[in-house]
Amino acid sequence: MRRAAILISLIFGSHQLCALPERSVSPSRQFVIYGTDARLRGTISELAEQTKTNLLTLLRQHDGWKTAVVINLRSQQANLPEIPPTNLRVSQTGFGVKFQLDVITGENFEAPLIERQLLHAILLEMIYRDESDLAPGTTVAEPPDWLVEGVLALTPGREPEILAEALSTTDQGKSLKEFLGQRFNLLDSAGRVLYQAYSVALVQLLLDESGGRAHFTRYLSKLRQGSNDPIADLKACFPELRDDVEKKWRSSVNRLSSRQAYRLLTFVDSERRLDELLQIKIPDGPRSLGRSKPTNLSELCRRKLTAEEKIGVNKMSRGLLLLIGTAHPVLRPVAREYQQIAALLVRGKRRGIANRVSYLDVTRKELAARMGSIDDFMNWFEATQMENQSGAFSDYLKTAGESQVSAPKRRDPLSVYLDALEDQIETSRLE
Repeated sequence: MRRAAILISLIFGSHQLCALPERSVSPSRQFVIYGTDARLRGTISELAEQTKTNLLTLLRQHDGWKTAVVINLRSQQANLPEIPPTNLRVSQTGFGVKFQLDVITGENFEAPLIERQLLHAILLEMIYRDESDLAPGTTVAEPPDWLVEGVLALTPGREPEILAEALSTTDQGKSLKEFLGQRFNLLDSAGRVLYQAYSVALVQLLLDESGGRAHFTRYLSKLRQGSNDPIADLKACFPELRDDVEKKWRSSVNRLSSRQAYRLLTFVDSERRLDELLQIKIPDGPRSLGRSKPTNLSELCRRKLTAEEKIGVNKMSRGLLLLIGTAHPVLRPVAREYQQIAALLVRGKRRGIANRVSYLDVTRKELAARMGSIDDFMNWFEATQMENQSGAFSDYLKTAGESQVSAPKRRDPLSVYLDALEDQIETSRLE
């Protein structure tokens, strides 16, 4: 009888194991995705890892996650249309904090919404990373909307020129206190675009501060305390904001609204901007008083970086990160590769970097030569093969023709002699 009971329990247990939903684990093992569609699980895994990589690259932090994020993919049910497409839950278990993201798949499946919730979950994990025990009923400290939207807007491949145009068409009179008091979900579409633009200005202001990326870690950990004064929280973690924060905020907004880099650059402009960024300026010693000496990646990849050199490489990497989204499409992969090399150098990893830098330099020369040949061919084709001219040179041709017709005839003795000589030569040639 006892054996029969054991056998029945084993059969029932194996049946339960077989009934468990299928799952996938992301490469970093932080994201565990449950769902029946293996291809969709792989897509969500890739999106989650890329979202985390973009955040860590922006903040210059290593991947030190401690708590996994569970993602449940569920099909939409006709009898439950009111269920939101995504729902992020934070709860306390016997083993610590649990993060669970429920995603409803179906016709209304939106990748940007999933990306926003994934970033939300990643930031939550960073906030509670050192919180081993969360009492039941504790109010969860959410990451601020401006941080989520600012990080998403600075993701490579986005079109931040729309945000710059949104700022340029407004009075830009919103104070930092007014901006931090807004809720992103309560705004209309136009208000959300403007909110994202302000978010970029604030995130960029904090990153540009000395040690800004390191201060972000402290800021996230302080969010657990649940302060009701967001400006005081910023000042406590970012010391440079303690003096006239509104003036610095206004300056950052003005820089974003007037920045031409947020418009898509031509190949020539992209190449020139890339040259400027790759000429890294290193402070000439701790008492340099603003003096700096230029260097490049070819030199830095052959030795261990000093503290001043790391600062210069970090600044270059930040500029490359912004250039990726606005550069000519041909040069975007090149800029992205340079940015990844800079991140490796800051972490002290130099293996194989010299070969990668050399290869990129050769690639840039080949691209420049190829783009020059394309321009020459297009000019030749327009001049000799096109039945209808594009009109790109109409103003020049008109001006040149008018200058020849309207040029007055000179009457000085030398000019008269040359004109007479020209007439004699032309007459003798015709005879």
